[in-house]
Amino acid sequence: MTVHSTASAETEAFAEQWRAWHAAHEEQLADEHGFLAITGLHWLDAEPQTFTDGPGSWTTGPGGPVVVLDEGEELVVDGETVRGEHHFGVIPERGGVFARWGDAVIEVARRGGYDVVRPRHPGNPLRTSFRGTPAYEPDPRWAVTGRYVPFDVPRPTAVGAVVDGIEHVYDAPGSVRFELDGYELSLTVFPGHEPGSLTVLFTDATSGVTTYAANRSLRLSPGPDGVVTLDFNRATNLPCAYTDLATCPLPPPENRLPVAVEAGEKIPYERA
Repeated sequence: MTVHSTASAETEAFAEQWRAWHAAHEEQLADEHGFLAITGLHWLDAEPQTFTDGPGSWTTGPGGPVVVLDEGEELVVDGETVRGEHHFGVIPERGGVFARWGDAVIEVARRGGYDVVRPRHPGNPLRTSFRGTPAYEPDPRWAVTGRYVPFDVPRPTAVGAVVDGIEHVYDAPGSVRFELDGYELSLTVFPGHEPGSLTVLFTDATSGVTTYAANRSLRLSPGPDGVVTLDFNRATNLPCAYTDLATCPLPPPENRLPVAVEAGEKIPYERA
């Protein structure tokens, strides 16, 4: 009885931690200038373009994106108000600048070798009507222990994207190896956003059935000895699961798991 009660308490504590994490994750997703606020994905070239959801006229070239603002228009870039013609400079791959325009933010970024403009408006219906993301109930059995195995040198790894004709290239530092449902499995990992962290893009047997077809993401933090927990309860959707105005990468072929990972976020209500 004591053992059962202890196990139940641990399971409930695990679930409570997951609920707190998921609430914080969804709050970030629904930020007033988050991905749900994006109203357009505009690909820049040498020909001037204007957009109904952003100011000015836009071009790009070897020196990076340039905007020519109309009379009375202004942007706030890095805390400085700019008018007339503004050069953003060369933007690194996967980099970006966020410029204020009234209550909106104009994202100027580089994705797949192309410069893009993505306005983000707080009043976008996708954001204002957001009601959360369905997910499997948290279960400790989906938190498995693995080992991070670094490559001798990082391997440039090209993957496709949800946008046709776009390719993303990452320097994969290694792989994680683990056992799940009797399978010996391995996933190629990419660098994470925080120092020392890793990101895994994967699909599994639930993809396109109960979970988003193209990809899901899992963040990892290996210990000094390489031991790492893969908590698939915290597998999240990428922005492309919610909006077609994203350029999300696809998992490398080896990251297509043969098992049904019935954990983590499911297909968003917006795609059901």
